[in-house]
Amino acid sequence: MTTRQQTIAPEKSVYPKLVSTLWLLFAGGLVAFVLYIFAVSVNFLNLFGELPNLRTLENPKSEIASELYAADNVLLGKYFRENRSPVDYEDLPENLVNALIATEDVRFEEHSGIDLEAMGRVVFSVLTGQSKGGGSTLTQQVAKNLFATRSDELNNGLLNDVPGLRTLIHKTKEWIMAVKLERSYTKREILTMYLNTVDFGSNAFGIKVAAKTFFNKKPEDLQVQESAVLVGLLKAPSYYSPKFNPENAMRRRNVVLSQMVKYGYMPEEEYNKLKETAIELDYRVENQNVGMAPYFRTEASKVLLQWCRENGYDLYADGLKIYTTIDSRMQQYAEQAVAEHMKDRQKAFFEHWKGRNPWTDRNGREIKDFAEAAIKRTDRYRRLYERFDGDEDSIHYYLNKKVPMTIFTWEGEKKVEMSPMDSLKYYKHFLQTGFMAMEPQTGHIKAWVGGINYKHFKYDHVKQGIRQPGSTFKPFLYTAAIENGYYPCYEVIDSKTCIPLPDGNMWCPNNADGKFSGQRYTLRKALAESVNSISAFLVNKLGAETLAQTAKRMGISTPLDPTPSLALGTGDVSLYDMVGAYGTFVNGGTWVEPIFITRIEDKHGNVLQEFSPQTKEALSEETAYMMVHMLKAAAEPGGTAYYGLRHRNGLKNEIGAKTGTTQNYSDAWFMGVTPNLVCGTWVGGEDRSIHFRTLSLGQGGKLAMPIYGAFMQKVYADKSLDVSKAPFPKPLTPLSVELDCAKYSQGIQIDSTQQDEFLDLSTDINLDAEI
Repeated sequence: MTTRQQTIAPEKSVYPKLVSTLWLLFAGGLVAFVLYIFAVSVNFLNLFGELPNLRTLENPKSEIASELYAADNVLLGKYFRENRSPVDYEDLPENLVNALIATEDVRFEEHSGIDLEAMGRVVFSVLTGQSKGGGSTLTQQVAKNLFATRSDELNNGLLNDVPGLRTLIHKTKEWIMAVKLERSYTKREILTMYLNTVDFGSNAFGIKVAAKTFFNKKPEDLQVQESAVLVGLLKAPSYYSPKFNPENAMRRRNVVLSQMVKYGYMPEEEYNKLKETAIELDYRVENQNVGMAPYFRTEASKVLLQWCRENGYDLYADGLKIYTTIDSRMQQYAEQAVAEHMKDRQKAFFEHWKGRNPWTDRNGREIKDFAEAAIKRTDRYRRLYERFDGDEDSIHYYLNKKVPMTIFTWEGEKKVEMSPMDSLKYYKHFLQTGFMAMEPQTGHIKAWVGGINYKHFKYDHVKQGIRQPGSTFKPFLYTAAIENGYYPCYEVIDSKTCIPLPDGNMWCPNNADGKFSGQRYTLRKALAESVNSISAFLVNKLGAETLAQTAKRMGISTPLDPTPSLALGTGDVSLYDMVGAYGTFVNGGTWVEPIFITRIEDKHGNVLQEFSPQTKEALSEETAYMMVHMLKAAAEPGGTAYYGLRHRNGLKNEIGAKTGTTQNYSDAWFMGVTPNLVCGTWVGGEDRSIHFRTLSLGQGGKLAMPIYGAFMQKVYADKSLDVSKAPFPKPLTPLSVELDCAKYSQGIQIDSTQQDEFLDLSTDINLDAEI
């Protein structure tokens, strides 16, 4: 044997062993990998943490915003932690699908959940340090988003806290779930799941919300360049935000468009045209501060949260559909009427108090330390108090330190530097308001405006706030009078009336002008002109307890102190209750509870519950009609609402009305009724001490009624609403009394001695002179 043969022979024997060893290592590695995958899938010895179970796979759950709809199916707003509303595949434009696949997973239609080529690219990147793109498929990303594969709940195994292993275990679980997803769902379903769950930034989860947030469009209306912007966001929502980083967004958009060219989804000529075009946004982030009816949405959420607790639902995640009674058109008109009037009155208020602070006592003197006392009721003060353990010097320093802030003005938000104390004083200068409209026959609330600007003034003045109603409370007194035999044509002399109080004093209210005419007034005329002396006469005859019971029977739920001054509206009430109570007059004596939710559905459209209002026979049909007849007088010549409604607003149809103004003009009210719409308005300062100083500026007819007038003008002008201008319907049975006072010849007539006995009382204490 030659030397050459002797040296070659060993080499021939080594090669098969090397190949054999490599195959053994490969096979062993493959077996180990399979065993590892199996071990993860069964959570062997609790080393890896659980996988989502099969039931979760069949019913993948992601947080879906609950939606609040108007009666005319307009979306009013949403309740969410993650703002997400799902869409179907049919709602996705082809350009969006193409942009997503070209950019994120070009072999999406070919793989079965795991893209081996992409994984190889990742391994290459790790070995060489050169990034060649990610390895996750769209299906793996769906698994991560839907099943929370990286949550602590599913990753409490013994190996999960080992550095390096945690990420591998996460990836492994996503591979397993991706394969299971591919077996259970079609490619279209998986792609739809992805676009419904992914985060686009700006509090927009899912393509439907993203399209609306950035372009104010539905997904199906997106143009190709807009779809490219949204797909580009997926890489890094903040960094590529077209709102906050437009240059980055444009560069990323063009990358997406170039990918579409690369993989044949777009001709290069179109790309060359689009790559230089600017991104045109219509950006609006959905949150509780913006959109239609924000005060209403907040009050509705209180009822809905309680319902969800009682019925096992999550308002912020279960995708409920809530249908309300609100009419989006009436709501819009109400918000417009409030904004137009309050902007004008605020300007007058600033001028009225120019150079002075508006918080004053009954004698017109500025209340000392008003702002200092008010700020102690704020969360800011409480936080500072806890931070500095009650040290007033430190608290005072930070309360008076100027900081950048954005403030409300009627001309739009304004950025300023202002101290918290100055901010409080600034906001205390603003007049507030509440407005509500309701259909009396059903109790359906059609419009709800709780204030002038929800973002800056969260307090709701429809249901949350309670204030003295002034003379708008008088109809309850006149209702009690009619029920006790005093009819609309009954006459009473306008003269001073004093009523003894339990403490020995006398209550002797004045009229608005401080005078008593000595003339005879029918009850109808007295209510129309809001004569206080007649109200004092009636409450003395009937008793304050009777008045309080009548108001309660008609839906007033706040505590009422049965004292004589209640006749002039000194008991606090809510606008919500007042509108419901006035609806009793129009609805033939039947009180119908004001409601604002009609039904709740789950995310699949199954009806979970329907809602109906409570009703109560509060008055006889005849009494209710006589009160409507009485209220109509205010909108007739001589009535407190005649000029404003008939001339300023041009409303010619039958309207029942009542104005109200409390002492010192702290509260201005107006209540208006038509056959199928009852409305109430309140205007005043946040604190009772903040108000106009004159009757001409602060009365209900000037400060509150114009909102109603403007609202009704807009409502009647919209023919799609079909709000009737017909007269009030008469009762089916004939009335037992004559309403035409010229013909009135029967019933109880005035006996002057009924009042004379009160005229000689010496103590004259005017506790509440109201209008």
